[in-house]
Amino acid sequence: MGTGISMAEDGNAVMAWATNTESGFDFITYGQNRREPVDFDGLRLVTFLPLENES
Repeated sequence: MGTGISMAEDGNAVMAWATNTESGFDFITYGQNRREPVDFDGLRLVTFLPLENES
């Protein structure tokens, strides 16, 4: 991954950019966060994973 991701070290990062999609953007996530990108009928959305103590 790029420099921005390497700067996250043990943290979390989201990289988003404009693109030619229905929503007009795309993104990736990095790190041990609760956010997980999902595809919903061609739209990129974010779902939140349950907290570790809720599983």
